Amino acid sequence: MNRNAQSKRTSRKAPGAPGHDTAEFDREFVADSFKPPTQKARAKWQKAKRGRPREGEGAKVISVSIERGLLERSDKLAKKMRISRARLVARGLRAVLVSQGIEAP
Repeated sequence: MNRNAQSKRTSRKAPGAPGHDTAEFDREFVADSFKPPTQKARAKWQKAKRGRPREGEGAKVISVSIERGLLERSDKLAKKMRISRARLVARGLRAVLVSQGIEAP
């Protein structure tokens, strides 16, 4: 048996056969088998629908290069503080501006 014929034979899975990951979706009205979302799932969906939180005058997406080690340490701190990387960077920028007398605390 040549290589091509073998790969075709092993890659085809009959619906319901072991390894056929989509067998449950081969039925009609598969959505009828879904359960109502939990309270936690509903809250997560509502949060996702709101989109990104807006602060101040809105947000501007930028691209910044940063040393890998510094980024790793910053990400660990952000995770520990339970804030996003963007929020940590914004806090740092505000602190520098205040220390330079450019922005009031």
